[in-house]
Amino acid sequence: MGRPRGFDEVTVIRAAAELFSTRSYDGISMDDLVTHLGVHRNSLYKTFGSKRGLYQAALRWSLEHDIAPLIDQVAGAGDLDQALRVAVAEPAAEVGLNLLLLAAVERAPVDQEVADQLSTVLAAFDRAARAAAGPQPPAQGGEDDLAFAVTAAVLGLRLRARSGTAGTDIDQAGAALARRLTQHA
Repeated sequence: MGRPRGFDEVTVIRAAAELFSTRSYDGISMDDLVTHLGVHRNSLYKTFGSKRGLYQAALRWSLEHDIAPLIDQVAGAGDLDQALRVAVAEPAAEVGLNLLLLAAVERAPVDQEVADQLSTVLAAFDRAARAAAGPQPPAQGGEDDLAFAVTAAVLGLRLRARSGTAGTDIDQAGAALARRLTQHA
């Protein structure tokens, strides 16, 4: 019988998600993971099989624990203004949105499993935005166009905030967008 695992797998996965949300997948080495997670390299390989295996576990965890609750909050918002405020200002979702962005830009084009996961979560985000927006008149492009635009705006605002661009106030920009969209609804 082998030794019992000397680390909490969920804690390691959560910490890995945080690390993967800050730098590119290729920019993180196994040495970085060992140092950041405080877990021996052999233990990581034994549990996750590879860096990609750990990345996949971290992405799944983040989509379930960071992004899914945010999507639920967006869907439950009373209107588009509140949905945008929730989506851009929810601090608990920052790690998840940052990881989602990096996964979309870096991993999805080269990893079909990541692309499939992101396709599913972005479709859920669109449905949540559609629910928050309520019925839209056909002259505005319909519900699907507006939902897609809201999802794209939230991710774009997160990207701008992440870039550290001077003058980027994600809360202010999100509120301005929400006001503009609700004025024309």
